[in-house]
Amino acid sequence: MNERIIQAKDKQVIFIKEITIQTIQSIYPRYYPSGAVEFFITHHSEQNILQDIQSGGVYIIYDNYQNAVGTVTIKGNEINRLFVLPQFQRKGFGKQLMDFAEECISKHYQNCQLDASLPAKIIYLKRGYQIIKTDIIETKSGDYLCYDVMQKDFAKRLLGE
Repeated sequence: MNERIIQAKDKQVIFIKEITIQTIQSIYPRYYPSGAVEFFITHHSEQNILQDIQSGGVYIIYDNYQNAVGTVTIKGNEINRLFVLPQFQRKGFGKQLMDFAEECISKHYQNCQLDASLPAKIIYLKRGYQIIKTDIIETKSGDYLCYDVMQKDFAKRLLGE
């Protein structure tokens, strides 16, 4: 277990929201139209984050200086809301969060699923995820949000192979 990853408490909802919104606003406009970016921001509202914290599925990763630098949400066999602050990307925090989430999920499920944003898709492909469905959401502004539902099979890991 990674000692730098802890389960989030209600009072940390603001940290989670800040990490999420800062990452979306910094990265997503390069990949999505403004209506899709706004959809992501609305989707990751403080209320939705707090609900996930109260269900016990939100985790925060800290750097060596005890700064909250990333977050991941686990719901059943799904990985959601995986974000690392832009200035801490490419330093292994995202990998640590993914390893942690996959380990948690693989203890109870034969596979893991996630909705892959365009910027993260290549990372998931490299980790062995496969596209099982492609979806499009039309936003309020008329812009489109395209994403892939991806899955990684843990059956071999569960069987000890």
